[in-house]
Amino acid sequence: MKNNVLRSKPYAALIRKMFLQTLIILVAAILIVLVLRSAGRGYVGNALTLLISKLRGVSWDEALGTYHYYIRNNLDTIMVATIVVFFVVLIRVALTWFTKYFDEIISGVDLLADESHNRIAMSPELGFVQEKLNQVKDTLACRAREAQEAEQRKNDLVVYLAHDIKTPLTSVIGYLTLIDETSDMPEEQKAKYVHITLDKAFRLESLINEFFEITRYNLQTIPLKKERIDLYYMLIQMADEAYPLLSANGKQAAIHANENMSVWGDSDKLARVFNNILKNAIAYGNAGSTIDISAETQGNAVLIRFENAGTIPQEKLGSIFEKFYRLDDARSTATGGAGLGLAIAKDIITLHGGSIGAEIQNGRTVFTITLPNNPQ
Repeated sequence: MKNNVLRSKPYAALIRKMFLQTLIILVAAILIVLVLRSAGRGYVGNALTLLISKLRGVSWDEALGTYHYYIRNNLDTIMVATIVVFFVVLIRVALTWFTKYFDEIISGVDLLADESHNRIAMSPELGFVQEKLNQVKDTLACRAREAQEAEQRKNDLVVYLAHDIKTPLTSVIGYLTLIDETSDMPEEQKAKYVHITLDKAFRLESLINEFFEITRYNLQTIPLKKERIDLYYMLIQMADEAYPLLSANGKQAAIHANENMSVWGDSDKLARVFNNILKNAIAYGNAGSTIDISAETQGNAVLIRFENAGTIPQEKLGSIFEKFYRLDDARSTATGGAGLGLAIAKDIITLHGGSIGAEIQNGRTVFTITLPNNPQ
Protein backbone atom coordinates (compact mmCIF):
# COMPACT_ATOMS: atom_id res chain seq x y z
CA MET A 1 0.00 0.00 0.00
CA LYS A 2 2.82 2.37 0.89
CA ASN A 3 4.55 1.75 -2.44
CA ASN A 4 1.35 2.61 -4.33
CA VAL A 5 1.04 5.91 -2.48
CA LEU A 6 4.64 6.81 -3.21
CA ARG A 7 4.24 5.82 -6.85
CA SER A 8 1.20 8.11 -7.28
CA LYS A 9 2.92 11.23 -5.97
CA PRO A 10 4.53 12.29 -9.29
CA TYR A 11 1.06 12.27 -10.93
CA ALA A 12 -0.58 14.48 -8.27
CA ALA A 13 -0.58 17.68 -10.38
CA LEU A 14 -1.93 15.88 -13.44
CA ILE A 15 -4.66 14.13 -11.47
CA ARG A 16 -5.64 17.43 -9.81
CA LYS A 17 -6.05 19.19 -13.16
CA MET A 18 -8.03 16.30 -14.66
CA PHE A 19 -10.33 16.38 -11.63
CA LEU A 20 -10.95 20.10 -12.07
CA GLN A 21 -11.74 19.60 -15.76
CA THR A 22 -14.20 16.82 -14.93
CA LEU A 23 -15.82 19.03 -12.27
CA ILE A 24 -16.25 21.82 -14.81
CA ILE A 25 -18.00 19.42 -17.22
CA LEU A 26 -20.31 18.23 -14.45
CA VAL A 27 -21.26 21.75 -13.40
CA ALA A 28 -21.86 22.75 -17.02
CA ALA A 29 -24.11 19.71 -17.53
CA ILE A 30 -26.18 20.61 -14.47
CA LEU A 31 -26.62 24.18 -15.71
CA ILE A 32 -27.77 22.91 -19.11
CA VAL A 33 -30.38 20.66 -17.45
CA LEU A 34 -31.69 23.59 -15.40
CA VAL A 35 -31.93 25.78 -18.47
CA LEU A 36 -33.74 23.09 -20.45
CA ARG A 37 -36.20 22.48 -17.62
CA SER A 38 -37.09 26.14 -17.54
CA ALA A 39 -37.62 26.09 -21.30
CA GLY A 40 -41.13 24.75 -20.98
CA ARG A 41 -42.41 27.51 -18.79
CA GLY A 42 -42.02 31.15 -18.01
CA TYR A 43 -40.08 33.49 -20.25
CA VAL A 44 -38.42 30.71 -22.27
CA GLY A 45 -41.79 29.09 -23.09
CA ASN A 46 -43.30 32.44 -24.06
CA ALA A 47 -40.29 33.28 -26.18
CA LEU A 48 -40.58 30.00 -28.07
CA THR A 49 -44.36 30.50 -28.58
CA LEU A 50 -43.73 34.00 -29.95
CA LEU A 51 -41.03 32.68 -32.26
CA ILE A 52 -43.41 30.00 -33.64
CA SER A 53 -46.13 32.60 -34.15
CA LYS A 54 -43.87 34.87 -36.19
CA LEU A 55 -42.26 32.07 -38.21
CA ARG A 56 -45.60 30.44 -39.16
CA GLY A 57 -47.68 33.64 -39.30
CA VAL A 58 -50.34 32.30 -36.95
CA SER A 59 -52.10 33.64 -33.86
CA TRP A 60 -50.75 33.33 -30.35
CA ASP A 61 -53.22 30.58 -29.43
CA GLU A 62 -52.34 28.50 -32.48
CA ALA A 63 -48.61 28.98 -31.81
CA LEU A 64 -49.17 27.97 -28.14
CA GLY A 65 -50.92 24.81 -29.29
CA THR A 66 -48.07 23.98 -31.63
CA TYR A 67 -45.58 24.62 -28.81
CA HIS A 68 -47.43 22.27 -26.44
CA TYR A 69 -47.82 19.57 -29.08
CA TYR A 70 -44.25 19.49 -30.40
CA ILE A 71 -42.14 20.82 -27.52
CA ARG A 72 -43.95 20.73 -24.21
CA ASN A 73 -45.25 17.19 -24.62
CA ASN A 74 -41.78 15.93 -25.79
CA LEU A 75 -39.74 17.98 -23.39
CA ASP A 76 -38.18 14.96 -21.64
CA THR A 77 -37.04 13.48 -24.93
CA ILE A 78 -35.65 16.82 -26.09
CA MET A 79 -33.82 17.26 -22.80
CA VAL A 80 -32.26 13.79 -22.98
CA ALA A 81 -31.13 14.32 -26.57
CA THR A 82 -29.73 17.75 -25.79
CA ILE A 83 -27.89 16.49 -22.72
CA VAL A 84 -26.37 13.61 -24.72
CA VAL A 85 -25.16 15.98 -27.44
CA PHE A 86 -23.86 18.39 -24.84
CA PHE A 87 -21.99 15.62 -23.02
CA VAL A 88 -20.42 14.36 -26.25
CA VAL A 89 -19.21 17.87 -27.07
CA LEU A 90 -17.82 18.44 -23.58
CA ILE A 91 -16.14 15.03 -23.44
CA ARG A 92 -14.57 15.73 -26.83
CA VAL A 93 -13.24 19.03 -25.48
CA ALA A 94 -11.95 17.26 -22.35
CA LEU A 95 -10.19 14.62 -24.47
CA THR A 96 -8.58 17.41 -26.47
CA TRP A 97 -7.27 18.87 -23.22
CA PHE A 98 -5.96 15.49 -22.19
CA THR A 99 -4.44 14.45 -25.54
CA LYS A 100 -2.30 17.57 -25.59
CA TYR A 101 -0.27 15.87 -22.86
CA PHE A 102 0.38 12.96 -25.19
CA ASP A 103 1.47 15.43 -27.85
CA GLU A 104 3.93 16.94 -25.38
CA ILE A 105 5.27 13.51 -24.45
CA ILE A 106 5.68 12.52 -28.11
CA SER A 107 7.46 15.81 -28.83
CA GLY A 108 9.71 15.19 -25.83
CA VAL A 109 10.56 11.68 -27.05
CA ASP A 110 11.40 13.12 -30.48
CA LEU A 111 13.79 15.56 -28.82
CA LEU A 112 15.72 12.79 -27.02
CA ALA A 113 18.08 12.31 -29.94
CA ASP A 114 18.06 15.98 -31.00
CA GLU A 115 21.40 17.43 -29.96
CA SER A 116 20.26 20.98 -30.74
CA HIS A 117 17.97 21.07 -27.69
CA ASN A 118 19.64 21.11 -24.31
CA ARG A 119 16.62 20.40 -22.11
CA ILE A 120 13.10 19.11 -22.65
CA ALA A 121 10.34 21.41 -21.29
CA MET A 122 6.72 20.37 -20.63
CA SER A 123 3.63 21.56 -18.80
CA PRO A 124 3.93 21.75 -15.00
CA GLU A 125 1.54 18.78 -14.72
CA LEU A 126 4.03 16.65 -16.69
CA GLY A 127 7.01 17.64 -14.60
CA PHE A 128 7.68 14.02 -13.64
CA VAL A 129 7.75 12.98 -17.32
CA GLN A 130 9.99 15.94 -18.14
CA GLU A 131 12.44 14.88 -15.44
CA LYS A 132 12.54 11.25 -16.65
CA LEU A 133 13.00 12.25 -20.30
CA ASN A 134 15.81 14.65 -19.43
CA GLN A 135 17.51 11.89 -17.45
CA VAL A 136 17.26 9.58 -20.48
CA LYS A 137 18.50 12.39 -22.73
CA ASP A 138 21.53 12.93 -20.49
CA THR A 139 22.24 9.19 -20.46
CA LEU A 140 21.98 8.95 -24.25
CA ALA A 141 24.24 11.98 -24.67
CA CYS A 142 26.80 10.46 -22.29
CA ARG A 143 26.76 7.14 -24.13
CA ALA A 144 27.07 8.93 -27.47
CA ARG A 145 30.14 10.79 -26.21
CA GLU A 146 31.66 7.59 -24.88
CA ALA A 147 31.00 5.80 -28.18
CA GLN A 148 32.49 8.69 -30.11
CA GLU A 149 35.56 8.76 -27.88
CA ALA A 150 35.98 4.98 -28.18
CA GLU A 151 35.65 5.20 -31.96
CA GLN A 152 38.22 7.99 -32.05
CA ARG A 153 40.63 5.96 -29.92
CA LYS A 154 40.05 3.00 -32.22
CA ASN A 155 40.77 5.09 -35.31
CA ASP A 156 43.92 6.50 -33.72
CA LEU A 157 45.12 3.00 -32.86
CA VAL A 158 44.51 1.79 -36.39
CA VAL A 159 46.56 4.70 -37.73
CA TYR A 160 49.33 4.06 -35.20
CA LEU A 161 49.37 0.33 -35.92
CA ALA A 162 49.41 0.91 -39.66
CA HIS A 163 52.41 3.19 -39.22
CA ASP A 164 54.19 0.82 -36.82
CA ILE A 165 53.69 -2.16 -39.14
CA LYS A 166 55.87 -0.41 -41.73
CA THR A 167 58.91 -0.46 -39.45
CA PRO A 168 59.27 -4.23 -38.86
CA LEU A 169 58.07 -4.97 -42.40
CA THR A 170 60.75 -2.67 -43.85
CA SER A 171 63.38 -4.36 -41.69
CA VAL A 172 62.26 -7.86 -42.71
CA ILE A 173 62.37 -6.95 -46.41
CA GLY A 174 65.70 -5.17 -46.00
CA TYR A 175 67.53 -7.98 -44.20
CA LEU A 176 66.07 -10.72 -46.44
CA THR A 177 67.09 -8.72 -49.52
CA LEU A 178 70.58 -8.29 -48.11
CA ILE A 179 70.90 -12.04 -47.43
CA ASP A 180 69.53 -12.86 -50.86
CA GLU A 181 71.87 -10.51 -52.72
CA THR A 182 75.04 -11.32 -50.73
CA SER A 183 75.83 -14.89 -51.63
CA ASP A 184 79.24 -14.87 -49.97
CA MET A 185 78.03 -13.49 -46.63
CA PRO A 186 79.75 -15.14 -43.65
CA GLU A 187 77.59 -17.65 -41.82
CA GLU A 188 77.97 -15.79 -38.54
CA GLN A 189 76.72 -12.54 -40.06
CA LYS A 190 73.95 -14.34 -41.93
CA ALA A 191 72.78 -15.98 -38.69
CA LYS A 192 72.76 -12.57 -37.02
CA TYR A 193 70.62 -11.10 -39.80
CA VAL A 194 68.26 -14.09 -39.75
CA HIS A 195 67.82 -13.68 -35.98
CA ILE A 196 67.02 -9.95 -36.38
CA THR A 197 64.61 -10.74 -39.21
CA LEU A 198 62.84 -13.33 -37.06
CA ASP A 199 62.44 -10.83 -34.22
CA LYS A 200 60.97 -8.29 -36.62
CA ALA A 201 58.64 -10.92 -38.05
CA PHE A 202 57.39 -11.77 -34.55
CA ARG A 203 56.77 -8.07 -33.92
CA LEU A 204 54.91 -7.85 -37.22
CA GLU A 205 52.77 -10.83 -36.24
CA SER A 206 51.94 -9.17 -32.92
CA LEU A 207 50.80 -5.98 -34.64
CA ILE A 208 48.67 -7.91 -37.13
CA ASN A 209 47.05 -9.81 -34.25
CA GLU A 210 46.12 -6.47 -32.72
CA PHE A 211 44.37 -5.54 -35.96
CA PHE A 212 42.34 -8.75 -35.73
CA GLU A 213 41.55 -8.05 -32.09
CA ILE A 214 40.17 -4.62 -32.95
CA THR A 215 38.02 -5.80 -35.85
CA ARG A 216 36.54 -8.88 -34.16
CA TYR A 217 35.72 -7.23 -30.84
CA ASN A 218 32.11 -8.22 -30.14
CA LEU A 219 31.34 -10.50 -27.22
CA GLN A 220 27.64 -9.74 -26.88
CA THR A 221 26.50 -12.60 -29.13
CA ILE A 222 29.02 -15.20 -27.97
CA PRO A 223 27.33 -17.98 -25.94
CA LEU A 224 28.92 -19.23 -22.75
CA LYS A 225 29.73 -22.90 -22.28
CA LYS A 226 29.66 -23.15 -18.52
CA GLU A 227 31.03 -26.05 -16.55
CA ARG A 228 32.67 -26.75 -13.21
CA ILE A 229 36.27 -25.46 -13.49
CA ASP A 230 39.27 -26.38 -11.36
CA LEU A 231 40.17 -22.78 -10.56
CA TYR A 232 43.37 -23.58 -8.69
CA TYR A 233 44.75 -25.62 -11.59
CA MET A 234 43.74 -22.90 -14.08
CA LEU A 235 45.63 -20.22 -12.11
CA ILE A 236 48.72 -22.44 -11.74
CA GLN A 237 48.68 -23.26 -15.46
CA MET A 238 48.29 -19.58 -16.34
CA ALA A 239 51.30 -18.62 -14.19
CA ASP A 240 53.41 -21.41 -15.75
CA GLU A 241 52.53 -20.34 -19.27
CA ALA A 242 53.37 -16.72 -18.45
CA TYR A 243 56.79 -17.65 -17.00
CA PRO A 244 58.81 -16.54 -20.09
CA LEU A 245 57.07 -13.14 -20.07
CA LEU A 246 57.45 -12.83 -16.29
CA SER A 247 61.11 -13.77 -16.47
CA ALA A 248 61.78 -11.31 -19.28
CA ASN A 249 60.37 -8.52 -17.10
CA GLY A 250 62.13 -9.65 -13.93
CA LYS A 251 58.89 -10.56 -12.17
CA GLN A 252 57.21 -13.60 -10.72
CA ALA A 253 53.68 -14.72 -9.90
CA ALA A 254 52.53 -16.29 -6.62
CA ILE A 255 49.26 -18.23 -6.33
CA HIS A 256 47.36 -18.12 -3.02
CA ALA A 257 44.34 -20.43 -3.21
CA ASN A 258 43.00 -23.68 -1.86
CA GLU A 259 43.86 -26.65 -4.09
CA ASN A 260 40.19 -27.66 -4.08
CA MET A 261 39.01 -24.22 -5.25
CA SER A 262 36.61 -24.37 -8.20
CA VAL A 263 34.21 -22.06 -10.01
CA TRP A 264 31.31 -22.39 -12.42
CA GLY A 265 31.92 -20.74 -15.80
CA ASP A 266 33.29 -20.88 -19.33
CA SER A 267 36.88 -22.08 -18.96
CA ASP A 268 38.19 -20.65 -22.24
CA LYS A 269 36.77 -17.20 -21.65
CA LEU A 270 37.73 -17.01 -17.98
CA ALA A 271 41.26 -18.07 -18.94
CA ARG A 272 41.30 -15.13 -21.35
CA VAL A 273 40.20 -12.80 -18.55
CA PHE A 274 42.93 -13.98 -16.17
CA ASN A 275 45.59 -13.83 -18.90
CA ASN A 276 44.60 -10.29 -19.86
CA ILE A 277 44.81 -9.08 -16.27
CA LEU A 278 48.10 -10.87 -15.68
CA LYS A 279 49.61 -9.35 -18.85
CA ASN A 280 48.47 -5.93 -17.70
CA ALA A 281 50.13 -6.47 -14.31
CA ILE A 282 53.36 -7.62 -16.00
CA ALA A 283 53.39 -4.66 -18.39
CA TYR A 284 52.69 -1.92 -15.84
CA GLY A 285 53.91 -3.34 -12.52
CA ASN A 286 57.18 -2.34 -10.89
CA ALA A 287 60.28 -4.16 -12.08
CA GLY A 288 61.40 -7.08 -9.94
CA SER A 289 58.06 -7.29 -8.12
CA THR A 290 55.82 -10.26 -7.34
CA ILE A 291 52.27 -10.48 -8.67
CA ASP A 292 50.05 -12.05 -6.00
CA ILE A 293 47.04 -13.98 -7.30
CA SER A 294 44.53 -15.15 -4.70
CA ALA A 295 41.12 -16.84 -4.74
CA GLU A 296 38.59 -17.43 -1.98
CA THR A 297 34.95 -18.31 -1.53
CA GLN A 298 32.54 -15.73 -0.12
CA GLY A 299 29.04 -17.10 0.30
CA ASN A 300 27.74 -18.13 -3.13
CA ALA A 301 30.51 -16.26 -4.96
CA VAL A 302 34.21 -16.69 -5.70
CA LEU A 303 36.55 -13.73 -5.25
CA ILE A 304 39.75 -13.61 -7.36
CA ARG A 305 42.34 -10.89 -6.79
CA PHE A 306 45.42 -9.83 -8.77
CA GLU A 307 47.80 -7.58 -6.83
CA ASN A 308 50.97 -6.03 -8.18
CA ALA A 309 53.37 -3.36 -6.97
CA GLY A 310 52.85 -0.05 -8.73
CA THR A 311 49.90 2.25 -9.07
CA ILE A 312 47.69 3.55 -11.84
CA PRO A 313 47.03 7.32 -11.88
CA GLN A 314 43.69 8.05 -10.20
CA GLU A 315 42.36 9.96 -13.21
CA LYS A 316 42.95 6.88 -15.40
CA LEU A 317 41.67 4.24 -12.97
CA GLY A 318 38.05 4.72 -14.00
CA SER A 319 38.81 4.38 -17.72
CA ILE A 320 40.96 1.26 -17.91
CA PHE A 321 37.96 -0.98 -18.70
CA GLU A 322 36.89 1.16 -21.67
CA LYS A 323 37.34 -0.12 -25.21
CA PHE A 324 40.59 0.93 -26.92
CA TYR A 325 41.86 2.69 -23.79
CA ARG A 326 45.57 2.29 -23.05
CA LEU A 327 47.40 3.42 -19.96
CA ASP A 328 50.41 4.61 -21.95
CA ASP A 329 49.54 7.62 -24.07
CA ALA A 330 52.68 7.22 -26.13
CA ARG A 331 52.25 6.87 -29.85
CA SER A 332 54.25 3.67 -30.04
CA THR A 333 52.44 0.37 -29.44
CA ALA A 334 55.56 -1.34 -28.18
CA THR A 335 54.36 -1.45 -24.58
CA GLY A 336 50.71 -2.20 -25.10
CA GLY A 337 48.08 -3.78 -27.27
CA ALA A 338 44.96 -2.35 -28.81
CA GLY A 339 43.54 -1.38 -25.43
CA LEU A 340 40.94 -4.16 -25.52
CA GLY A 341 42.33 -6.60 -22.97
CA LEU A 342 40.58 -5.20 -19.90
CA ALA A 343 37.45 -4.20 -21.85
CA ILE A 344 37.12 -7.79 -23.06
CA ALA A 345 37.73 -9.04 -19.51
CA LYS A 346 34.92 -6.85 -18.20
CA ASP A 347 32.49 -8.02 -20.88
CA ILE A 348 33.25 -11.69 -20.18
CA ILE A 349 32.80 -11.26 -16.43
CA THR A 350 29.54 -9.36 -17.02
CA LEU A 351 28.29 -12.21 -19.24
CA HIS A 352 28.99 -14.55 -16.31
CA GLY A 353 26.84 -12.37 -14.05
CA GLY A 354 29.87 -11.20 -12.07
CA SER A 355 31.74 -7.95 -11.57
CA ILE A 356 35.29 -6.65 -12.00
CA GLY A 357 36.99 -3.57 -10.64
CA ALA A 358 40.34 -2.00 -9.90
CA GLU A 359 41.60 0.06 -6.99
CA ILE A 360 44.79 1.28 -5.36
CA GLN A 361 45.68 -0.14 -1.93
CA ASN A 362 48.88 0.80 -0.11
CA GLY A 363 50.83 1.52 -3.27
CA ARG A 364 49.61 -1.63 -5.05
CA THR A 365 47.13 -2.04 -7.89
CA VAL A 366 44.41 -4.57 -7.04
CA PHE A 367 42.09 -6.10 -9.63
CA THR A 368 39.10 -7.84 -8.02
CA ILE A 369 36.82 -10.30 -9.85
CA THR A 370 33.60 -11.62 -8.31
CA LEU A 371 31.93 -14.63 -9.96
CA PRO A 372 28.70 -16.39 -8.93
CA ASN A 373 29.59 -19.95 -8.00
CA ASN A 374 26.45 -21.80 -9.05
CA PRO A 375 25.05 -23.30 -12.30
CA GLN A 376 22.35 -20.61 -12.50
